[in-house]
Amino acid sequence: MSATRTQIYLQPLQRQRLDEIAGARGLSLASVIREAVDLYLAKSPDPSAALESTFGAAPDASVPSRDEWELRERRLWRTD
Repeated sequence: MSATRTQIYLQPLQRQRLDEIAGARGLSLASVIREAVDLYLAKSPDPSAALESTFGAAPDASVPSRDEWELRERRLWRTD
């Protein structure tokens, strides 16, 4: 397996728990962390998939022109 060395800072309790898990399972700390990262990534939504699944969901939606957006912004941030 090709891997990239990465340095992270853990809170003492995080390190203690990871050491306990690694010891109980007979694995290295790095192996446990890689597994945890894999699980996190598997549960994280894919932004491309989210965009793809919602593209065209509101075909009748209207969007103000750039000039209208700028006018609204000026009104919002007016200081007088």
